Amino acid sequence: MAEGTPSAENVIAVSFAADANAYQALTALKELDTQQRVHIRGAGVVVRGEDGRVEVKDEVTDQSLSSTARGGIFGLLIGILAGPLGVLIGGTTGVLIGSLFDVQDADETQSVLAEIAGSVRAGHTALLADVVEQSPEVVDSAMTSLGGSVLRRPVEDVEAEIAAAENAARAAAREAHKELRAARHERNRAEIRAKLDELKAKLRPHRGEAQK
Repeated sequence: MAEGTPSAENVIAVSFAADANAYQALTALKELDTQQRVHIRGAGVVVRGEDGRVEVKDEVTDQSLSSTARGGIFGLLIGILAGPLGVLIGGTTGVLIGSLFDVQDADETQSVLAEIAGSVRAGHTALLADVVEQSPEVVDSAMTSLGGSVLRRPVEDVEAEIAAAENAARAAAREAHKELRAARHERNRAEIRAKLDELKAKLRPHRGEAQK
């Protein structure tokens, strides 16, 4: 891309009427990168199975990025969508999931991750990408020609929700551990009480004989 030209860092999710077009779209995106009309930091064709999980079928990454194996925010996004949380948010209609995100303004209750996950429909392929672009029209034109519908969200918004999701997952894990430990403690106490009751029952006949 031309130096000095303003650019934006965005995550795009593109859904297609014809699944095969997602692979053509990835090729078209790579061509735009070669032409320096966009810069791909990570992109891939993904498919959501009927079980809700997302799998990467084909991908391209910026080899200069080393923050994850797949590179940058793309790898983190795939990690979220391919995991249990992705299954959960993939079935939503875009509203926030419980208290996963702390949003004060009621007008800002739309979850970016849920929107992106919703673009990857069960049983269908889609294109996900982390790109730097000078103008959205470049990518939009290429995707539209292939029957694609583009969802675009700023990288910083996606990063914020991924961080929130990670924190929420850790908090949930801690709470689950506490509940399991409490349940185990209660079970042990119940077992102890049962054993004591059993011993007391055995002692009662002996006490009766001693009194005689």
